[in-house]
Amino acid sequence: MTETVRPRLAKLLIEAMAKHLPPSASRLRLLDVNGAAGAILTELRPDLELVSVGGDAATWTSDTVPAESFDAIAAFGYVLNPDFLNAAMQALRPGGRLVIVNSRGEVSPVLGETLENAGYVRILVETAVECPLPTGVLMRGEKAHTTSHTLERIQQVADLDENALDLESYKGRFVHLLITQTPNKPAWKLDAGEQVEWQAAAVEGENEPMLLAFSSLPKAVAFMQPAVLDGRVKDVNKVGKFSKATAQGWALPVLLNPDLTILNDRPLRLVPVDATTAEAPDE
Repeated sequence: MTETVRPRLAKLLIEAMAKHLPPSASRLRLLDVNGAAGAILTELRPDLELVSVGGDAATWTSDTVPAESFDAIAAFGYVLNPDFLNAAMQALRPGGRLVIVNSRGEVSPVLGETLENAGYVRILVETAVECPLPTGVLMRGEKAHTTSHTLERIQQVADLDENALDLESYKGRFVHLLITQTPNKPAWKLDAGEQVEWQAAAVEGENEPMLLAFSSLPKAVAFMQPAVLDGRVKDVNKVGKFSKATAQGWALPVLLNPDLTILNDRPLRLVPVDATTAEAPDE
């Protein structure tokens, strides 16, 4: 069941949903219920792989909605019902996220309890937008991970993309670099006119450094965390996101999704990279 919403308000509500999409591999596979949110979400997140379905979960099939195959489900203007929540749970991968917005709803403990009773975890129920008055309700819940260990969770998502990819044939839209930012502070703490410098992690090649690049944030973190714990990567304080087109214009060669063993016999070094060419950060 869906509702009719004025276009401007609908855009604001769907933009609020975008902020709650989960980290993913190089492509975020999204199930768009009733096809109501996909167009705006794709403008905001061009890495989406979109599948639209009707709002009646009884019509979903294993061909259109395979089990555990979606990173996220967006249901705009949807009224909760048990059949839908159960079907959405089956469609999400472990750690996948259900995001629902209703313009006429109100924040209530009952909504959180409904999600909890359907098996969702990390539940959030909040006012959807302020425009300028509080309007609507946003509900979010996740399918539980199959492991409680953070590194294993990250690795589960990272494994969705292969190692040692070729940048030219890579189908994703973005690459991620391990960055040392100076000064190491967020944008809101920078003084007026203060500039930041980025240096990216690279390894020595035969003739020139080779940038260590990754197809997704989880892939970058899965590489970085064990390397940091082992003392082989130091001073990295940021992951920078760049378009594939930007990466193809870099003067240095790119190693996309290198295996951690690349650090066994190649010294790590930092090389300058232009922070202004990076994409805006997202969750």
